[in-house]
Amino acid sequence: MKFPSINRRMLALLAVVVPLLALLIYVALRSGPLAPIPVTVTTAESRSIAPALFGIGTIEARFTYRIGPTVAGRIKRVEVQVGDKVQARQLLGEMDPVDLDDRIAAQDAALRRAEAVVLVAEAQVREALARKRYAENQASRYEQLLEARSVSEETVEGKRQEFQVTEASFAAAHANLEGARQELARIRADRGGLIQQRANLQLIAPVRGLVAARNADPGTTVVAGQSVVEVIDPASLWIHVRFDQLRVSGLRAGLPVQIVLRSQEGKRLAGRVLRVEPMADAVTEETLAKVVFDALPKRLPSVGELAEVTVMMSALPETPVAPNASVQRVAGRLGVWLIEDDKLRFAPVKVGATDLDGLVQILDGLKAGERIVVYSQRALSPRRRVKIVERLEGVSP
Repeated sequence: MKFPSINRRMLALLAVVVPLLALLIYVALRSGPLAPIPVTVTTAESRSIAPALFGIGTIEARFTYRIGPTVAGRIKRVEVQVGDKVQARQLLGEMDPVDLDDRIAAQDAALRRAEAVVLVAEAQVREALARKRYAENQASRYEQLLEARSVSEETVEGKRQEFQVTEASFAAAHANLEGARQELARIRADRGGLIQQRANLQLIAPVRGLVAARNADPGTTVVAGQSVVEVIDPASLWIHVRFDQLRVSGLRAGLPVQIVLRSQEGKRLAGRVLRVEPMADAVTEETLAKVVFDALPKRLPSVGELAEVTVMMSALPETPVAPNASVQRVAGRLGVWLIEDDKLRFAPVKVGATDLDGLVQILDGLKAGERIVVYSQRALSPRRRVKIVERLEGVSP
């Protein structure tokens, strides 16, 4: 009587367990760890891409003029403020001359005195020359009288000595004149140096430009070479840009660029690469370049403002391309997951350049027309089953 009871219990238990086991297997195969992995796929195609290079830069002035005194002194006045537009040769400020004006006045007096000394020396030379000529004529006449035995030898010798004395006097007067002229030249040079020093106390704008900084106010004592006012040429604004060294292949002068200023987000400005700097940044591993505007914006950007620069590279030959998101690294190898007969296969690839649309060149390992996985919900392996969907939740299409 017990066996039939046990069989009934077993059958009842099996009737409950078997459906549950079947349900568990169904759930595991449909939504559990053994369920197909949702993926999005695309078909590789052969096309030409135009890669672009993105970098961040800062606005700089190509020409910055730091205007200050050539000697230490105290600032007397500053005529301009930051943001003022100035013209070439415009007076921006002045240093305190201290005693320079008095020293120039003293040199003026010394110059007039030296000129008078020169006039006196010139008169003395003329007088000495006249005495010399008269003595020379007298000596010559007495030489002739001596030949005629009309005068004595002692008288002729006296006339000769008088001529020699006048000749020495003329040489002395001439030397005195040269000394007076040299002294005049020295005083003029000293006066000119003082006038130049006085002129250097004026802070003059060398070019037409914009006042970018006012570094000192009246009453401040500054040293030689210290900048009081900084003037920039607005037409010389350019961008100092940094690019990742891994992506700068093909970067060269003349390439067109698109510029987005932080103060004018959404507005793209045209420009070009002026030059690629020969010195790179070894710390950040970046290549440096200078970019200029094709036309300056109406509202000039501030010096130091950040700018986003996109360099448009030359179009490349046609090759198979794939979305950048489809390229993955598995076991240290770079490749893509192919779908062949509803099965997965990892294909190692060699990649090339990338454009701003997210397409990457596949130089080797992929053919046009092959289906590749772009996004997957979980990590893939060759034995996993996949389910193709249009898009994954939380992933941009």
